[in-house]
Amino acid sequence: MRYLMHLITVLIVSFSCGPKTQQYNLSETSTVFENANVIDVRTGEIEKCHVVIDGQVIDQVIPAGNPADWGKANVIDAVNNYLLPGLAEMHAHIPAGEWNEPLVQETLFLYLSNGITTIRGMLGNPVHLPLREKAANQEILSPRIFTSSPSLNGNTVRTPEEAREKVSTYSREGYDFLKLHPGIRKHVFDTLVKTAQEVGIPYAGHVSSLVGIRHALANGYQTVDHVDGFLEGLVPEEAGVNPRENGFFGYNFTDLAEMESIPELVALSKKNKVWVVPTQALFDRWFSPIPAEELVNQPEMKYMSPETRNNWIESKNNLTEGDSYEKEKWQQFQEIRYQLIQSLHEDGQGLLLGSDAPQVFNVPGFSIHHELQGMLDAGLSPLEAIQIGTINPALFFGGNFGEIKKGMEADLILVNDNPLDNLENLRNPIGVMARGQWIDQNTIQKRLEQIAKQYE
Repeated sequence: MRYLMHLITVLIVSFSCGPKTQQYNLSETSTVFENANVIDVRTGEIEKCHVVIDGQVIDQVIPAGNPADWGKANVIDAVNNYLLPGLAEMHAHIPAGEWNEPLVQETLFLYLSNGITTIRGMLGNPVHLPLREKAANQEILSPRIFTSSPSLNGNTVRTPEEAREKVSTYSREGYDFLKLHPGIRKHVFDTLVKTAQEVGIPYAGHVSSLVGIRHALANGYQTVDHVDGFLEGLVPEEAGVNPRENGFFGYNFTDLAEMESIPELVALSKKNKVWVVPTQALFDRWFSPIPAEELVNQPEMKYMSPETRNNWIESKNNLTEGDSYEKEKWQQFQEIRYQLIQSLHEDGQGLLLGSDAPQVFNVPGFSIHHELQGMLDAGLSPLEAIQIGTINPALFFGGNFGEIKKGMEADLILVNDNPLDNLENLRNPIGVMARGQWIDQNTIQKRLEQIAKQYE
């Protein structure tokens, strides 16, 4: 009898000390990532947590522990998986069409399918303004959109009067910033800048050869894209070059670049708070010695039309098959770019992740993985490469995204393996969440198959 009473006591004590199920009265509109390895993109630390999404925002981040009853919520079993914030493509292009045009829908989905939840459109069109609002209101499945104005270049702003009129118009129409292309003369640029500052619209993009990188930085570009103008800025004045003969982003001046001038240009970028979007994938693919026939046979090319692929082959061959193109010189050109990128990351205002897609052999969404590799080649760590695509864009825009914290907008990527060990682990995500909208792997693969099938 005594033995029986002792056994009952042990069982009662054991039961009372066991894991207690935590009750959460969540609605069916909530989503829970259960037992995920959550990556803190500021520190690289990883903690196993439950992440609760309510609507478009992260409602709770709960350290994993006792079992939980999530009520009616949609529960995603994320055990052994890794959760990180969605990425930004800071040099994207959107087709100039209405939302219901298939190419627009395809392009936006290609971005999402690769974990890109924010895009910065770099060649604006009036149709992008309502598209931006549809995305913001979640009327369509799309990354968050920021859009530039139509191009301001040597043909569209030939005089100060034209610059003043176009800047004022684009500001009034509601574009997020002005897109600058080459060919703008210096006195026209100065009027453009003065007007933009008066009406309160930023400007970004290319640096015209007649403006020069120092004048551009001193006049407060929001971003310089492609690291444009920096290599030219390394050429000493006594070289007496014609700035218009710089070639592809300064390639013709490669042998004249003086690397000791890098700190000066980097300090100017920091002083004037000018971010840089490297688009290194453009140089690793379009401008590299890799044969066009090799690139066009990569798996991601099936998501582009045959016409686009053929145009890309022609464009690459036209650029790299001339007498002035040399593999050894390209390698030297690349090393200069790597040093600029690393220095701008460490000592400048900072870098923003952007690949320039769709551009030659840069398929939307997929090209961001090539850009991440380019950042590793330039000397950034995997964590730093992720940071320039998450917390840096959020800081740049003043946005409530880019981290996994309570109250942040729910832009998330769930992957099988730790991307801090290998950035290739960001490919083929288990699913992507864009402001609370969950797209699982099955949905992603079916839609990608549909896109590829029409281009067979």
